[in-house]
Amino acid sequence: MTKKLFIRTYGCQMNVYDSARMADVLAPLGYRSVPSADDADLVILNTCHIREKASEKVFSKLGRLRVAQEAKAAIGGRMVLAVAGCVAQAEGEEITRRANNVDLVFGPQAYHRLPEMIAEVARKTGTVLETDFTVEEKFDALPPASATGPSAFLTIQEGCDKFCTFCVVPYTRGAEHSRAPEAIEAEARALVRTGAREITLLGQNVNAYRGIGADSAATLAGLVRRLSDIEGLERIRYTTSHPRDVRDDLIAAHGELPKLMPMIHLPVQSGSNRILTAMNRRHSIEDYLRTVEKLRGARSDLVLSSDFIVGFPGESDADFEATLDLVDSVEYAQAYSFQYSPRPGTPAAMLDDQVAVPVKAERLARLQERLNHQQDRFNATMVGKTIDVLFDRPGRHPGQMAGRSPYLQAVSADAPESIYGNIAAVRIDACLPNSLAATLVDPRFATELNSSANAA
Repeated sequence: MTKKLFIRTYGCQMNVYDSARMADVLAPLGYRSVPSADDADLVILNTCHIREKASEKVFSKLGRLRVAQEAKAAIGGRMVLAVAGCVAQAEGEEITRRANNVDLVFGPQAYHRLPEMIAEVARKTGTVLETDFTVEEKFDALPPASATGPSAFLTIQEGCDKFCTFCVVPYTRGAEHSRAPEAIEAEARALVRTGAREITLLGQNVNAYRGIGADSAATLAGLVRRLSDIEGLERIRYTTSHPRDVRDDLIAAHGELPKLMPMIHLPVQSGSNRILTAMNRRHSIEDYLRTVEKLRGARSDLVLSSDFIVGFPGESDADFEATLDLVDSVEYAQAYSFQYSPRPGTPAAMLDDQVAVPVKAERLARLQERLNHQQDRFNATMVGKTIDVLFDRPGRHPGQMAGRSPYLQAVSADAPESIYGNIAAVRIDACLPNSLAATLVDPRFATELNSSANAA
């Protein structure tokens, strides 16, 4: 009998990957994904603890799901409700205390045990809680992966040993653990066989990857070289990088491997060395700028994205101005920026010199204005260029298809549906507010498009 599964995913790409693997684990039990929690037999909230008030948002959602649970029970059914991910790991006992409609709470290292946990839910009353760290056996126990589209995520490394003072990841994901290169290659080949043309390698500190063994694939650069040999895999990306772990062999790979995309997400967080020290980032601005220079020297068309936190405890006007100076110096193609907000249990949350909310808001607005201007300027440089786009979805308008450029820009063009899953050349015509408008010039598909237009 088919059972309905709904997974709501919050947060990072690693959670997206984890949700897909949960669905894989549950498929042999008859669970099939549905687009809504209404009438689902199993609802999983795969949570993220990075954003402010993350746990309160989860509790609010659990309250709303109680209505759906009661409606299903009224007709003799049962909706099993589970909370997964980093909020579950950090606040599992609090969830069981506050939300008695939750049947299952489990952390990110336990989802390979979902069939056993679902069976335990059926046998007992009360909430099943599973928050042990068992990352090593998790990947060994997962079924073969399959792609759900032309782009896929693949986790190669989990956990973090850096202990930035603002971050909860070491406490929710555990210590750094890297998967064996053989296992990663096998999963990548499985994804390509089922339709993936682009794979993004994931890790909390992805460039801290240290594969098992002494061969060349024991670093991220070596792993990328190994995966580049897979026929049918056309694009490789990786995220998220730590500036301290950008090795020379990885920089060289960007200059030598065409499949490695020319966009790197390299979070810096602040432009002030004083604040970086308080954050325990373990790199200086000088280190960061040297790395940027090396990367751009290896590949001239390489661009950067980054993360910024404004209003970290003790941040002065001068510290913030240093961040603006860094932004002007580097020129980012894309960036994410946030106001600092305390995370319970992290060292920064206990500091006394918290920055006032209005000050943080004003600084964030100034930073985002500058970053948005840089992004707009970079997008404008694409107009008139011919670039390759991986088409992975229908466009907003009839007759359109959409996809991603090598720089992760959204691109739309009139194109036949047969272009789905293919990389094709387009000419960029204009910058729209959230995408690039293009004309298809790839002769493989342009001919089909013109034939359809003439027939109409």
